[in-house]
Amino acid sequence: MLTKKLKWPIYHIFVSALALAMVYPVLWLLMSSFKQSNLIFATADSLIPQPWIWENYKIGWIGIAGQSFGNFIMNSLEIVVLATIGAVLSSAFIAFGFARLNFTGKTFWFAIMMVTLMLPHDVVLVPQYILFAKIDWLNSIKPIVIPQYFGIPFFIFLLIQFIRTIPNELDEAATIDGCGKFRLFFRIILPLVVPALATASIFSFYWRWEDLLGPVLYLNRPSLYPVSMGLKMFLDSDTVSNWGAMFAMSIVSLIPVLAIFFAFQKYIVEGISTSGLK
Repeated sequence: MLTKKLKWPIYHIFVSALALAMVYPVLWLLMSSFKQSNLIFATADSLIPQPWIWENYKIGWIGIAGQSFGNFIMNSLEIVVLATIGAVLSSAFIAFGFARLNFTGKTFWFAIMMVTLMLPHDVVLVPQYILFAKIDWLNSIKPIVIPQYFGIPFFIFLLIQFIRTIPNELDEAATIDGCGKFRLFFRIILPLVVPALATASIFSFYWRWEDLLGPVLYLNRPSLYPVSMGLKMFLDSDTVSNWGAMFAMSIVSLIPVLAIFFAFQKYIVEGISTSGLK
């Protein structure tokens, strides 16, 4: 009986300590955003700023290289929205084809898709850059956004597994009622895979929002830079880096991410674990 009484506090103490260890870096980032830049690393062992520098947020929002941080956020939102729409819709179309249609070479193309899922992204960077340079897409968001409209292997695989849980009898009943393939997709399948679509949308949002490699490769004008590049510009190897402003804007850049997570967190688990049958 004593053992059972001890289990509860021990478990919660352990979980609380683990949660604190995971949250501590974000807490340190938040507190450091209120410190003087030259004191951030000198007083890294102390969380409480002495003194509190609220100007970091004002200076950071004014921006750098003639661009306000609000402009960087708008650029990121443009990339994220366009890329997410393309990635989710194209992946849903492709997944529907693999899950519900029979066509020549279906097994072969599915295997190719799975191979691209396991292929490291770094392998295709040079061929992609050469291709985009030849078609004059450099210094625009096209190389970052348009490839998303050709399907994302991870999303395709996720949606295939979700669609396969939907009974084929629904397709047969819709076909008897006169539904063609496109109408079947939009009227029957798509409404039933909303949790999986939401999950794919959340992942796409996170991946595009934090992406730094794509903007570094393809964007050369500060007016086109997203948040990731805007934060990087606060660091200068030749002069003094403005760590306070960068940390302040890092906190600001977390707000959309946290808002999306808390608004749609239930879909992350539901889209992966539940079936499509309602």
